[in-house]
Amino acid sequence: MFARLMPTEGRFFELFVEHAGEILQASRELASLMAAFDDVQRRCYNIETIEKRGDRITHSAIELLHKTFITPIDRDDIHKLITRMDDILDMMEDAAQSIYLYDVRSVTLDAKRLADICVGCAEQVKEAVSLLSNMENAGKILAVCAEIDKLESEADHVMRSAMAKLFRDEPDVRQVIKLRAIYELLEGVTDRCEDVANIIESIVIDNS
Repeated sequence: MFARLMPTEGRFFELFVEHAGEILQASRELASLMAAFDDVQRRCYNIETIEKRGDRITHSAIELLHKTFITPIDRDDIHKLITRMDDILDMMEDAAQSIYLYDVRSVTLDAKRLADICVGCAEQVKEAVSLLSNMENAGKILAVCAEIDKLESEADHVMRSAMAKLFRDEPDVRQVIKLRAIYELLEGVTDRCEDVANIIESIVIDNS
């Protein structure tokens, strides 16, 4: 009875949506970088700046979690979701920094396709967390999570095909090493998005 009388804190959902917005912005910046290579250092700096904003949102959510007596969803789920979302931004920053540090001057169409899939995943992550505050949206949320799973599978197929072409057709060993790392990081972004989708699915199942 006492717990029912205590106020709950709903701002967690606002923080999820805010963080997802940063993920989407970073994914678009990364895709623009892969498409143009017109100002690599500036775009990498932009992604780093976005990642730092994501860190601040994550810290705010965790700090709020420590201060909140009754949470709108399970405490562990809140912590897992915001930290896994932050992992997406970390992976995007790693991809951008690797392009800059490896002095990559151009990439393949496969790498660009992977970056575009990352944008698609980010859009779906934002959609899912935007719906999460109302469990009447359960069906829609699960459909969005299923779409993230499909995109992650597509990224797997693109990466396997890209790797095969890379080892078959690229004569420069250094370029092989660079592009392999980029492929793996970009595909890793979609893996992290799938991790988030799995957490959201679990939250929906437990609360609807």
